Amino acid sequence: MDAYGGNDEESAELRKLLAEVNDDSDNFEIWEKLVRAAEALEGGINRNSSSQAITAVRNVYDRFLLKFPLFFGYWKKYADLEFSIAGTEAADMVYERGIASITNSVDLWTNYCSFKTETSHDSDGIRELFERGAVCVGLDFLAHPFWDKYIEFEERMEGFDRIFTILGRIIHIPMHQYARYFEKYRQMAQSRPLSAIAPPGTLTQLQMDIENEGAGYKAGRSQAEVERDLRARIDNYHLEIFRRTQTETTKRWTYESEIKRPYFHVTDLDEAQVANWRKYLDFEESEGDYTRTQFLYERCLVTCAQHDEFWLRYARWMLAQQGKEEEVRNIYQRASCFYVPIALPTTRLQYAYFEEMSGRVDVAKDIHDAILFQLPGHVETIVSLANINRRHSGLEAAVAVYQSHLESPSVDSAAKAALVAEWAKLLWKVKGSPEEARQVFQKNQHWYLESAAFWTSYLRFEIDQPTSSETEQQHYEQIRRVVEEILSKSVLPEPTVQELITTYMRYLLERGTKDAAKEYMNLDREINGPTSVQKLPKANPEPSKTLGVVNGQQPLPIRYP
Repeated sequence: MDAYGGNDEESAELRKLLAEVNDDSDNFEIWEKLVRAAEALEGGINRNSSSQAITAVRNVYDRFLLKFPLFFGYWKKYADLEFSIAGTEAADMVYERGIASITNSVDLWTNYCSFKTETSHDSDGIRELFERGAVCVGLDFLAHPFWDKYIEFEERMEGFDRIFTILGRIIHIPMHQYARYFEKYRQMAQSRPLSAIAPPGTLTQLQMDIENEGAGYKAGRSQAEVERDLRARIDNYHLEIFRRTQTETTKRWTYESEIKRPYFHVTDLDEAQVANWRKYLDFEESEGDYTRTQFLYERCLVTCAQHDEFWLRYARWMLAQQGKEEEVRNIYQRASCFYVPIALPTTRLQYAYFEEMSGRVDVAKDIHDAILFQLPGHVETIVSLANINRRHSGLEAAVAVYQSHLESPSVDSAAKAALVAEWAKLLWKVKGSPEEARQVFQKNQHWYLESAAFWTSYLRFEIDQPTSSETEQQHYEQIRRVVEEILSKSVLPEPTVQELITTYMRYLLERGTKDAAKEYMNLDREINGPTSVQKLPKANPEPSKTLGVVNGQQPLPIRYP
């Protein structure tokens, strides 16, 4: 027998699929095939299967649900499998892991509670589980299967007082089947004692109203007549609750009816669905109920788990609430550790800034390092890390970050070109030393002759230097020097050269001296004119071309790839 159990053919298939998921762990279809193959070992896993096969299927489920914890249906399948292998306690443990991973799944909570009612004789324990579920999913617009299961359990226990109490909670919740629960509540209220069908303060007020209107005992009415009157008024009080719930349900119906996929899947939602969640969250936030808003965010982030905009929005909303820093941290951690792909590092960077704000600078740096471990050369993250070091350890610490990544073989030349530009900007903007920044550009240019980002930054840097009437000629010469280097040294595509020269032409018109128009017109003809008069050759150009006479000086040599 093979190490995985089963025959040679089954083991070979399992090995093949395990290798495929290792190579492409985001491919859900391969994972599905792997789970099916593991379940099918030895003709189907059960308590009589070999220990190797049972271990194999458990390992597959554990890996799958670590990767995709929001698939509630697979938690149920795993629990059912464990029940068939090892019994009730093992299944309970899987369900507990499931509801910890997807706390607001109506289906999973309903399945778990149903399983518990069928396999346990501990009514208090079952009731405690239902109450935990009510906290997690009771507010869901489609929570009726859960509430039905709770009421069904209490009916079996003949706990009619408890049923009435449960219904008294439900009738306040805007949900799909609110009217059905209200009718049941109203019917039960007819046979319940007065003290059970209205809050004490409300009951006292209604009794006083009857007496003040001269319709009470003092008017000679019997106890039965007064109680009938009182019950009618309490019924009107209940109808008021119904109308409020109906209004709240109607407000949400539009958004709920547009939710086509209320569960998680690896495929992206279409834009209409995403837009509906945005509008629904806008609405719930405007209502101002913290509990309902938080609950809707949690629902949204099952369906939209891989959309970083909703994690960021949730964290920002939570940060605006008082005293919720730990909740904000939890949101960022869940997004960063489980749901948002690291290829979208914005959420992780925001998490780092939150930790920095909270005084945990080392944690913020660790988050950056974790991103760069997976995405070496990610410019935004390196710049962000350099700036954290600058804020807390000074300019030299920031420069050291740039230098270490510029020396790293895992960072490509395009990223390094951008980092050189950021290093120069740091020296210019923060240290206030444009000359040092200029030296960084000049000393590094030979490494980045093919980088549009480098030459764009270099040209922009020179153009953006402040000038005065005394320095404008020097300023012009510095810019012209970069233009000459672009034309004579860089190895850039023709459209990029044209774009950079166009930037220079704008500078000439906006800040050039009296001869600027002449240079501008020559350049305009040579890069924008018809082919017959352009000086930017299309292919196999000669090593040198003129780009017009500049202020009476010698023509600029141009070299093209």
